[in-house]
Amino acid sequence: MSDYLVRAIAFDGQVRAYATKSTETVEEARRRQDTWPTTAAALGRTLTISGMMGAMLKGDDKITVKVEGDGPAGAIITDANSKGEVRGYVKNPHVDFDLNPQGKLDVARAVGTSGTLSIVKDLGMRDHFTGQVPLVSGEISEDFTYYFANSEQVPSAVGAGVLVDTDYSILAAGGFIIQMMPGAEEETTSQIEKRLSEMPAISSLVRDGKSPEEILHTVLGEDNVQVLDTMPLKFQCHCSRERVETAIASLGDEEIQRMIDEDQGAEAKCHFCNEDYQFTAKELEGLQSEDSNSSS
Repeated sequence: MSDYLVRAIAFDGQVRAYATKSTETVEEARRRQDTWPTTAAALGRTLTISGMMGAMLKGDDKITVKVEGDGPAGAIITDANSKGEVRGYVKNPHVDFDLNPQGKLDVARAVGTSGTLSIVKDLGMRDHFTGQVPLVSGEISEDFTYYFANSEQVPSAVGAGVLVDTDYSILAAGGFIIQMMPGAEEETTSQIEKRLSEMPAISSLVRDGKSPEEILHTVLGEDNVQVLDTMPLKFQCHCSRERVETAIASLGDEEIQRMIDEDQGAEAKCHFCNEDYQFTAKELEGLQSEDSNSSS
């Protein structure tokens, strides 16, 4: 079953809900970033939640997420759009620890418990919407829950989990976002809180073959959920040789000439997908302005 996400409402519109299976998406990021288990879980949780937040957008809108903790993993950067495309990287992918006292990957130790979670929404307008909150745990899901409550004033429950196999590949990954709409009844909130406290780990549900719809049934009760639509989810980088050429050309003739003289070429690597772009001296000359080429 390929990765996809579900958008739904529940309890007659009192609740807005999202759920996703993201195993293949997280595995693609792990493979490209060569993450070790603990950083794979940290990046995977962030990618999973970012993908669902992307599904809240419209048209060509997109978001960029930055988790900057004081742990050894360094910053985690992801971005997502409304089409189910997500990408991301972690600054130091080779960080791993023994399991924490709960028997789970020690994501908080890798990320750090002091720092910030920042969300930038590009809604196609001149000014971008930016929200920032302090990290509350470094476990990622709790930090996003805090973000929604404090930056967007939407009471939410966020869950994301990643299971890493013995060969470091991703065994299962998925998540959910449950949001209470204005006017939601206290009884509805209490019922959801009870279900959340009793449910198995989200990654275990995915490992056992539960679909995003079934994940929502677990959290909210099957009779209470109305699925609105589904959308494929995938790791998708937007870099290209043409974009890199444009970026090099924007450096100016003098800087390009320095690359030619000192390095006889240039190399650029995309942070998100680790794709390498190589340029020979002749190719760099082609990126200089016509005036520069005619005078040389």
